[in-house]
Amino acid sequence: MTLGAAARLYTPELLGLAVELADYPLDAGLPWQGEAVSRTCGSTLAIGFDRAADGTVARLGMRVSACAVGQAAAAIFARVGVGSDETAIVEAGRAVEAWLAGGAPPAWPGIELLGPARAHAARHGAILLPWRAAANALSKPARRD
Repeated sequence: MTLGAAARLYTPELLGLAVELADYPLDAGLPWQGEAVSRTCGSTLAIGFDRAADGTVARLGMRVSACAVGQAAAAIFARVGVGSDETAIVEAGRAVEAWLAGGAPPAWPGIELLGPARAHAARHGAILLPWRAAANALSKPARRD
């Protein structure tokens, strides 16, 4: 990646998203837990949820070990993840995957900040981490410690 390409990918807006992750620490006591690993870059994301009575995400926490693009994707996910239900999260994950393959942008606020990363296939796995980890977590029965 050339210096110019890196500057277009790692915009100040994208880099600024990483600090938002401090608002979403992973709590081992959250009843729905899941993980995802990017096969292309080795980035990892662990996520935990608590659900409201209506099934929507009431609280979430994450532990992210990823590049700035993966961290930004996690922050963008977290902004909308609280208040979303399992169906919305799974469908959005599919839409993000289709978008990365050249399709229309998904209806997930903030996703446009990741637009420059679409041209970098090696970053796609990191972008998908939060949606994949969330789908993994929400598909399991709640943990009762």
